[in-house]
Amino acid sequence: MPAGKLYDIYKKIRILLKSFSKNDKLFIFSVCFIFIVVFSAIFAPFVSPYNPYRIDTSAIFLPPSFSHPCGTDRLGRDILSRIIYGSRVSLEVSLVAVGVSILLGCMIGAVAGFYGKVVDSLLMRFTDIMLTFPTFFLVLAVVTFLGPSILNVMIVIGLTSWMGVARLVRAEVLKLKNMEFIKAAKMFGASNLYIIVKHLLPNVMGPVVVSATLGIGSAILTESALSFLGLGVQPPTPSWGEMLSEGKDYLRIAWWLSFFPGLSIFLTVLSFTIIGERLHK
Repeated sequence: MPAGKLYDIYKKIRILLKSFSKNDKLFIFSVCFIFIVVFSAIFAPFVSPYNPYRIDTSAIFLPPSFSHPCGTDRLGRDILSRIIYGSRVSLEVSLVAVGVSILLGCMIGAVAGFYGKVVDSLLMRFTDIMLTFPTFFLVLAVVTFLGPSILNVMIVIGLTSWMGVARLVRAEVLKLKNMEFIKAAKMFGASNLYIIVKHLLPNVMGPVVVSATLGIGSAILTESALSFLGLGVQPPTPSWGEMLSEGKDYLRIAWWLSFFPGLSIFLTVLSFTIIGERLHK
């Protein structure tokens, strides 16, 4: 394994430790908040105070209180419990979508940068064409055609968000492919596929990780917007976007229906963005 990969990982760890040692309050808050969200999503059945699907007609539209910290909805369901279970959907969709975009972006960017010439020109022109489409409207059109489901949302977001990763990987590969360790690998008869997979891609993972961190926040926003429009996760499955959509009709009498899901989206996206920016340094 090239030393560059190990050094890049070491550098990112140093950045994280340095942010903690400098008492970077925003960064510490972001890491702690994401930890809480991930922990709650994994152990939702144990940390959730109520069953998120349980209907209680005696507890309809209860405001935030000690027994229901985020209030209840029009069916008497506990909002906090639904937010906790909704975090599962947001994280699942964003992680799978970002995984698909990274896989596609790394493949296209690495091939374009390594082979250059006609291959590079064709792949980058295709990438430029994809960038001309407004991403959200492209996602909206495809999901409308395929039908609303969590699987479709994952795949479509991933298939429409790889372009930035591809351009980033291509730029890094162009810098690396003429370095001595790549020339040495060619001299020893290594195939192009082996060089790309074993030598080039591991050495571009640092910038890709930063891009992925920022991409998670974007994917959460896209999933929430689709669910808000009724094209994402379908009821009764809890989703932050779907909860926002339901709450908009009751803003005057039950502000908490939209406030707490919206706050969850805002803080989660903000936290991922701050972490990505710190790693980018």
